[in-house]
Amino acid sequence: MFTGIVEELGEVVKADEAFLAIRGPLVTTDAALGDSISVNGVCLTVTLVEGDVFHADVMEETYRRTAIGDLREGDRVNLERAATLTTRLGGHLVQGHVDGVARLVKRTPAAEWEEVTFRLPPGLAKYVVEKGSITVDGTSLTVAAIDGDEFTVGLIPTTLEATTLGRKQAGDPVHIETDVVAKHVEKLLQSTGSAL
Repeated sequence: MFTGIVEELGEVVKADEAFLAIRGPLVTTDAALGDSISVNGVCLTVTLVEGDVFHADVMEETYRRTAIGDLREGDRVNLERAATLTTRLGGHLVQGHVDGVARLVKRTPAAEWEEVTFRLPPGLAKYVVEKGSITVDGTSLTVAAIDGDEFTVGLIPTTLEATTLGRKQAGDPVHIETDVVAKHVEKLLQSTGSAL
């Protein structure tokens, strides 16, 4: 479980068909075999720590459902260690289980922030509500507006600087995790035969 508050920008050291090696000086300070680290919103398990670099195996299912396979040496990634029972919940409850890959549609600069619009893959818009929480590449954000399969968020200067979202351009893929509560409510209603 994570909070969606990115701790640092890491750097991909090696990416191949079976694993990733990522430099993250902060997240490796206390990382151990078996720990969970969110990499652009994807929960990966630490398999090796070498100094400030950690390794994580990547399964075929992860490659199929995410854009992790697009990562190359030198790419920057959002990193967050798993939450503990004493962690401040500055974002929202994030599982690190990606629901789909969205695309950045446009960036609209404002005086002190940017509005950024993304297009969701089919089937996810029903879980996204205005003023609700959404996770974009591991970053907890508030939905400012939703229009069909597109949603907009506002990014403050800190988010633009401290995450990969400040560097993304139109057409770039991002990992989306919607609110797990909405999915559970939908399943419960379906199992009781209630209409949504």
